[in-house]
Amino acid sequence: MNTIQKGANKLNKIKVAMGQEYALRLSNSPFFLLIDYKGVTVAQFTDLRKRLMDVGAEAHVVKTSVFRTVADVAGLKDVGVGLTGQMAVITGQKDVAAAAKVVKTFNKETQKGILCYGYIDGERTESDTLNLLADLPPLNELRAKLLGTIMAPATKLVGTLAAPMQQLARVIQARVDKESN
Repeated sequence: MNTIQKGANKLNKIKVAMGQEYALRLSNSPFFLLIDYKGVTVAQFTDLRKRLMDVGAEAHVVKTSVFRTVADVAGLKDVGVGLTGQMAVITGQKDVAAAAKVVKTFNKETQKGILCYGYIDGERTESDTLNLLADLPPLNELRAKLLGTIMAPATKLVGTLAAPMQQLARVIQARVDKESN
């Protein structure tokens, strides 16, 4: 076996390992976002990774051709459309809106790290939708608002039902106070 063939075999093994790593990341995450990191310095990318870590997400540089193959095997539609240039994939287990917000803020501050598109629960989501998602409040805040909206009528109902009993109790207490004097 000549050295060129040995080198090609080694390169193929590396690509297979990279593909397996990408496949594992995609299968373990309910979402992924693709960003074009052209022009982002190492220090800026490190800063982005740190910000993403704070919201339960992580960024990894991907080899486009290997990523496209892995995504196709995973059954993700239209991954190849728009997948060019220097790409990084962001995955996470928590709130996709928080990860999108980090990317949007990073892009606003640096004019780099353009959010291209993403996948949420296996469906392609374009950058304009992800940017709208980034503008939403955090998931816990949305849950609290929803719970407050649901609980408000119940609280009013309890107050309305309790009011006649409270009035009756006041009348009885007034009668007792009047008789004791």
